[in-house]
Amino acid sequence: MGDRFIEVPYRMLPGDTLDALLEVFVTRQGYDTTDTGAGMGGWVSELKHQLERSELIIAHDLQTETTEVMTLAQWRSFGRDLADDEEEG
Repeated sequence: MGDRFIEVPYRMLPGDTLDALLEVFVTRQGYDTTDTGAGMGGWVSELKHQLERSELIIAHDLQTETTEVMTLAQWRSFGRDLADDEEEG
């Protein structure tokens, strides 16, 4: 169960794949793409800085075969949810 998510180093992804993942994240989080002055591209470059600072993580879900961007908080809560099952006893 705890092996469901694996972290994918963002540097391993092709640039256009990374951009597409980040654009999905921006859309899903409901960010206003008009408020950076640079639209979606502005958010994507901001998110890349967050990846560099390890504030965001790219996780691959082995169960659903999907890859997505998560905040550190989301990653930790997933990790906790999964670890809870294993730590008891």
